[in-house]
Amino acid sequence: MNKIKSTTVPIPLDNIDTDQIIPARFLKATNREGFGENLFRDWRYDKEDKPVKDFVLNHSTYQGEVLVAGKNFGCGSSREHAAWALADYGFKVVISSFFADIFKSNALNNFILPIQVSDQFLSYLFKAIEKNPKLEVSVDLETQIFSIPDLGMSTNFEINSYKKECLMNGYDDIDYLIALNKEVKTFEETHIYAS
Repeated sequence: MNKIKSTTVPIPLDNIDTDQIIPARFLKATNREGFGENLFRDWRYDKEDKPVKDFVLNHSTYQGEVLVAGKNFGCGSSREHAAWALADYGFKVVISSFFADIFKSNALNNFILPIQVSDQFLSYLFKAIEKNPKLEVSVDLETQIFSIPDLGMSTNFEINSYKKECLMNGYDDIDYLIALNKEVKTFEETHIYAS
């Protein structure tokens, strides 16, 4: 996931909590598959289970691997299923001006990059997408730069160096430890067995 260039899916609402991302009634499964079909379920479908035509995920105009959301995304319950639903739907990046800490951690553990930008940058991004729904954005994980190439705008983003390495190499926590096998053996040989 080192570089992504994609159009976006905008949801310009603040305080989107994990129950709105994936309602509690869909949390019965223990594997990660199938949650994408219920992402934002109560916003996507009416009480008769018919698609709400004005909701962005039901609108063919907006497609892409980048979700742009309002401030305080992923607040509420700490359920990891919210990240599962976003990943299963196909999102690889979520842009917001603030993330709940537990959601941010869950997202990174599920190979979704949460990019925090300023309120001003987020507001400008929403306006730019409204003006041009096919606007492409670019994410460069290695340089930690999020940009809107057509508009010549960019901003840096922060990410924990450990999680950055995991994302760049497709590692979960176990994969990361396995990747250090050679270093662990060298350490054992030079420290433990040396005495």
